[in-house]
This record gives sequence, structure tokens and C-alpha cells, in this order.
Amino acid sequence: MTAFRAVPADPRPWPSSGEGSRDNSALIIIDMQRDFCDPEGYMGQMGYDLTPLRAPIAPIATVLTAARQAGWAVIHTRQGYRREVIDRVRSKEEDCKSSKVRPGDPGPLGRIMIREEPGWQIIPDLAPIEGEVIVDKTANGAFCDTDLAGILRALEIRHLAFCGNTIDVCVHTTLREANDQGFECLLIADCCGAVSKELHHAAVEMVKVEDGVFGSVTDSATFVAALSALQQ
Repeated sequence: MTAFRAVPADPRPWPSSGEGSRDNSALIIIDMQRDFCDPEGYMGQMGYDLTPLRAPIAPIATVLTAARQAGWAVIHTRQGYRREVIDRVRSKEEDCKSSKVRPGDPGPLGRIMIREEPGWQIIPDLAPIEGEVIVDKTANGAFCDTDLAGILRALEIRHLAFCGNTIDVCVHTTLREANDQGFECLLIADCCGAVSKELHHAAVEMVKVEDGVFGSVTDSATFVAALSALQQ
């Protein structure tokens, strides 16, 4: 069991015990798919400025390299639906009736947010490698109706570090689910995107509220520095 120094974070170091190991820690990268990062994908077709959604790509790549070198478990998630879109929550279907772009609609990257279409794929910059787990989900949270909890138990993971898109929706929902299940959570803030600075700031602050009720927050440089001890 190779230990790493606790990652300096706010409001407390992570993990709180002061030391973790590559055997009980995992990096989770949420929904870094073309539909959320490519101008021709879902968010681009919705008209959002993709600059803040693409900003995390470089820092995530740095963190991902460090995690791989340190021997961490890496888990990627993808959001997408069956071709019939029958697995989409009914309330979401109602919410989308007035939207100009809906899951299942045709788009430049194939049918939007449909599994196996080009837009559903993880971006090449952060493509999973052999041995890394991919969890496919239909809900905002990656624990909902998936085998993620079982995978983490099988790997004896206790500490989770989070990256991805978007910080205020799928990242935050999954982090909260993990917190409720007893995992110690770390949000790597600059490795997460949002459609606005205001949403990003609010999501970060909500993690830290009540002395870290949902976890702790750090940045990619601090995280990589802590893991570098494994290479010395």
C-alpha cells in the first residue's frame, strides 16, 4: 500500500486522516464527452459558450496523467440514452418539450446524447485506457441505477477525487451521492466546468459549507504535487 501525503484543501486536507493510498483512492472524471465539449455537440447546439466547459480539459489531462503514474483507479462516466430514449426520466422529457435541442434529435455528431453516437464518446484528449472503468448513466448522478457503488466496494475504495462537466449538475450530484454513501470526497475545482462563473463559484462554495459538509476543495497543481511523492 503506497501512501501519498494528504492533499492540502479547503476547509481541511483530504483525506482527513492525513494519509491515503493508491489502493483506496480513485479519480472520477464525469461526462467529458463530445456532446458537452464539442461545438457540434449538445451544449454547443444549445447555444452555450463552450469556453468554460473546455477549460478543464488541460488540467484534467495533467491530473489524469498523475493518477495513472501513481497507480490510482480511474473511473470515467458517460451520460447517454438508449436509441428509443425510453430510459430518460419522464420529468426531464416534460422539461425539454420547449427546448430547441432535445436528446435523440439529429445533430452534427449524430443523434444527441444517444449511446454509441459520435457525440456520446469521451473526448480524445481524455480517452480511457485499458483497465479504466467506464460507467454509463442516464441520470445526473453516477450512482443512480448503475453499478458504480459495487465497483467501488469491490476495489475497496474509500476516497474519491472529482473532475468533469458540469460542476453544478452531474459532478455535484455524484459527489453528494458519494458523500451520503460514506466516501470522503475531494473536488478539484479547476478540473470542472460550468456554463458560467457564477454557477462554478456557487458549486464550489456549496461543497465547503458547514465546515465541508460534502467534502473538500483543491486545485490541480496542488493535487498533482501531493501525488508526486509516490514517484520519489
